[in-house]
Amino acid sequence: MSDSDSLDESPPSLLGRLLFGSGLAALALRNLTNLDGRIAYAEAKGVPLADKLVPASSGLLLGGSLGVGLWKLPKLSTASIATFFIGVTPVMHDFWAVDEESYDQELTSFLQNLVLLGAAIAFFKRARQN
Repeated sequence: MSDSDSLDESPPSLLGRLLFGSGLAALALRNLTNLDGRIAYAEAKGVPLADKLVPASSGLLLGGSLGVGLWKLPKLSTASIATFFIGVTPVMHDFWAVDEESYDQELTSFLQNLVLLGAAIAFFKRARQN
């Protein structure tokens, strides 16, 4: 087996973790500092118990992002991030169900979240190797 075939069991790139984690932490903090607006938007999208779910999901994202950045409890942290995106993305960015005026913005947000979910899954796979 060559060196390129062996599993690298070191943490993922510090720069990559910090960029991913800090970007997601900033999103979570924006949600938490504009909680009333985020709750109102979620209620408009038909989210039940939005007053409970919005802060809980934002906390899930914040905790996960800090865990990835610091590489602490990485499986739990990456699973938290993935759970956030799996739950939020199809409900809050339902581009297929909005009017033409909102379509582009919702599609862009949906695709951005899909990319971030993919990164979280990649980090989760790496965390399972450690």
